[in-house]
Amino acid sequence: MNQMHDMPAALRAMRLSRVHCRFPDRRLADVATAVRTELARIADKVRPGARIAVAAGSRGIRDIRTVLAETVAFLKARGAQPFVVPAMGSHGGATAEGQAELLAGYGITEAGVGAPVRSSMEVVDLPQGDCECTVHMDRLAWQSDGVVLVNRIKPHTDYRGRYESGLVKMAVIGLGKHAQALAIHRLGVPGLRDTMPRAARAVFATGKVLAGVAIVEDAYDNTMAVRALPAEAIMDQEPALLELANSNMARLPLERIDVLVVDRIGKDISGVGMDPNVIGRMAIRGEPEFDSPRIRAIVARDLTDGSHGNALGIGLADVITRRLYDKIDYGPMYENVFTSTFLERAKVPVVAESDAEALAYAFRAAWVTDPDSERIVRIADTAHLSTLYMSAAAVEGVGGTAAIERTGETVSLLAAGGDMPDVEW
Repeated sequence: MNQMHDMPAALRAMRLSRVHCRFPDRRLADVATAVRTELARIADKVRPGARIAVAAGSRGIRDIRTVLAETVAFLKARGAQPFVVPAMGSHGGATAEGQAELLAGYGITEAGVGAPVRSSMEVVDLPQGDCECTVHMDRLAWQSDGVVLVNRIKPHTDYRGRYESGLVKMAVIGLGKHAQALAIHRLGVPGLRDTMPRAARAVFATGKVLAGVAIVEDAYDNTMAVRALPAEAIMDQEPALLELANSNMARLPLERIDVLVVDRIGKDISGVGMDPNVIGRMAIRGEPEFDSPRIRAIVARDLTDGSHGNALGIGLADVITRRLYDKIDYGPMYENVFTSTFLERAKVPVVAESDAEALAYAFRAAWVTDPDSERIVRIADTAHLSTLYMSAAAVEGVGGTAAIERTGETVSLLAAGGDMPDVEW
């Protein structure tokens, strides 16, 4: 069915203005030097000859290879023997090979960071402390002489709490592999918000974790802060880093949007393809939704290659294109969503055969009646919001403290063939 003919002529002829969102640019001038300076604070944690497991995750962190390489070099300079272990719960299809492949995709290989990558899904059980579930740790990490965690601190996509995405979560769900991810996620949001910190205390109580290297990024995904924390300081100091990350996160400059077009979703963009903190949709039964932004209809156009077919997060959209649908690998996606227990996020929405059809469905769902007053926004993805394409009504609707710069450039909403035109991001 070709829905393009059902679209009002004004919509087919609509043009979007290219605008730049201006966020505070707080990037570090020299990330490598900042990492080396911070690592000196934990020098007393490393003894010569120690076999140190460096934990690396599955998120697309801008400077992760630099931070890991500097951490490895620091450990070697202290006489230690570092190796990298994947710390990503059930990601990578919950297989050792899949997790190593994910790291390799970020350049995290022996050639890339200077230490071998050793991947296993085997775990050992740790003393539980006051945690109500079994606490696990990667067997290779447990058999080492110590663990150094390396991860970004940022708001989580599933809940709000004192600890969200960061070193605490990596110590539990990351290092605990598929077994720990299942144990925590089967308790739902309370498991993440309340049980995970108790499990983290049990992990840190073993003394196996020596330290953590925390990364905070600004609104442009550039590293703005690096902190090396001894293990005993992680739970006290991580909340302040989370607050720093949250206050510097990029957000859409509108409280209300009629149709949001997202060019690409993916696991390398957000853990759920599109960051709920950006689009204002949680899609977890029983959990409250965000107050803003309020978006009537979301169109997702494509899936990133870095997702390896895992389209978790499609359930946050209202319409997806056939090109996205055809790239879905249900094995990894279902493994991921079954582990999380948030099944709504993997439900397939309406599938459109073209961009034009997708827009037609979305405009209907958003009750678009007057094209001149509708707020339509197109973005590359939820991790890159510095350049947006907006309808005239959307541009005029920007308010508050949001800062945008109009470039004077415009593009057609649709090209002659019925798909959206390629644009410069």
